[in-house]
Amino acid sequence: MRLNPHLQFEGRCEAAFKFYETCLGGKITFMIRYAETPSGDKVPPEWRDKVIHATIAIGDYMLQGADVLPGQYQKPQGFSVNLNLLDLAKAEGIFNALAENGTVKMKFQETFWTRGFGMLTDRFGIPWMINVATQT
Repeated sequence: MRLNPHLQFEGRCEAAFKFYETCLGGKITFMIRYAETPSGDKVPPEWRDKVIHATIAIGDYMLQGADVLPGQYQKPQGFSVNLNLLDLAKAEGIFNALAENGTVKMKFQETFWTRGFGMLTDRFGIPWMINVATQT
């Protein structure tokens, strides 16, 4: 079994995934638009170029997402995408990249459990926690 977060966007999935590809060092492996599906003619014309499903591979993990149809989008709440890294400098770099034009909830800093931790909501409204994991 594998748990893959699936993020929902209000029309900005493609831009978000291109941003994550750069920030996280991933690779977009799949992206399909509403117009490319059998029901593509049933969505509003201005929505046909929006993404119905996207996948980005980040190492051995996947992050998935889509643009939800107009009127169905709900602002993310009650969760964060949590990244655990071993490298302090890399963790801080990812935090700073994701925070650009976003909102920092807790600046990246040393805490009682780790050398580096921070929380933010990125420019696309997705909440993140970046944590430097302790080696086992």
